[in-house]
Amino acid sequence: QVQLVESGGGLVQAGGSLRLSCAASGNMLSISDMAWYRQAPGKQRELVAIITPIGNTNYADSVKGRFAISRDSTKNTVWLQMNSLKPDDTGVYYCNAKYYSTTGRYLEVWGQGTLVTVSS
Repeated sequence: QVQLVESGGGLVQAGGSLRLSCAASGNMLSISDMAWYRQAPGKQRELVAIITPIGNTNYADSVKGRFAISRDSTKNTVWLQMNSLKPDDTGVYYCNAKYYSTTGRYLEVWGQGTLVTVSS
């Protein structure tokens, strides 16, 4: 079973920075896309950033130019560097990974979420 463990959330003032980390562990053949989602209070979960195995990235319009996603495939780890944070960035951030199981199935796993609070 594959698990994702996130870290790095917390309280920060507007304009500040945070770096989220997510490490995957467990039995799997390989990891495909890795991504960060967030869910603000009273809102639906939304995609923040995604990175492919070869490093292609895509971002939500609201974070372009402020956030950067990166990964180390040798360590099955993905990071989200968040700069110039705004109160609207507040929410629970979830790591997501798609992977191939040892039986060849294409599966998806979520982290437990880490809270990011940006004060004005």
